[in-house]
Amino acid sequence: MWNHNYYVYITTNPGKTVLYVGVTNDIRVRLLQHKQNNSAQKSFTGKYHCYNLIYYERFTHIEYAIEREKEIKKWRRENKNALIETTNPDWVFLNDQVGD
Repeated sequence: MWNHNYYVYITTNPGKTVLYVGVTNDIRVRLLQHKQNNSAQKSFTGKYHCYNLIYYERFTHIEYAIEREKEIKKWRRENKNALIETTNPDWVFLNDQVGD
């Protein structure tokens, strides 16, 4: 049986004023891509400098991850903040703590 990993994640900018919700199968690579796109006006994460990981959930099925991403994206900011604070109340940047 294959062990698949898919992640729904939330990143923020250095000032913690903007949130980005995404889904990926390789969170380390995706965070690196966000960092490399910093200041790239063509992408949301680049334009708003959203490369600091503050929340993530792991799934073994992509369908569930995509469904969860869509759900969180529809939420108001205060609901996203509350979700982040369930596991990361101080909004510590988690980039160096993730991956297999």
